[in-house]
Amino acid sequence: MKRASVKQQEVCILSPHPLVLADFSRILEESGYRLVLRQLESMLAPDLRRLPVPKTLLYVVDAHASAPATVALITNVFEQSPGARVLVVGEKFTTSESHSLLRHGAKGLLTYSEAREQLSRALPQMARGGYWVPRATLADFVDSILNNSRTNRLKVDTSADLSRREREVLDALLENLANKEIASRLNISERTVKFHVSNLLNKFGVRRRADLILLCFQQRQAVAPVLT
Repeated sequence: MKRASVKQQEVCILSPHPLVLADFSRILEESGYRLVLRQLESMLAPDLRRLPVPKTLLYVVDAHASAPATVALITNVFEQSPGARVLVVGEKFTTSESHSLLRHGAKGLLTYSEAREQLSRALPQMARGGYWVPRATLADFVDSILNNSRTNRLKVDTSADLSRREREVLDALLENLANKEIASRLNISERTVKFHVSNLLNKFGVRRRADLILLCFQQRQAVAPVLT
């Protein structure tokens, strides 16, 4: 059954290089995905911002272009497919580049060498709403969010059906409070806190607190007004 669900999944690969398209196609075809290949003719940010992109759930973006151009392409993808899951593949990612891609909604980061081994394993995880990001990078990014003074005032605009208590626990999680601290603040037991945290993870479709923080952060970015 698991293999059948993979075969029904479509993946769009966006790259300027025929060899990259061919390499990724071989990897994913062996895993049973339906592929939509798009060779990019221009690597300029304005062109990538306007490029018609096939609508699907999973995207693999070749970050051969400059960082602003890659961000322009990702932004374009999300405008045309708001629920998309984007995995970015590049030669390497600096800390600032990784954080920028995650802030703009990427759920996966792989180098070219890693992609040959991990691509077919990363996509199912992302399709389920998870992340495929190096643990150290993810932890560093979460820390950068938590260290931002605005994070303590983060309110999530979500359609999830949350109870009053679940929202209180969520707000505390986004302040990076431990279970004991949450229990003390809300005057409930740690066991009750764990119960609510488990419910929150299930409702948001993620497995870890770090994933929940990232998801809430990205939702805020999606609804935040554009400053001019």
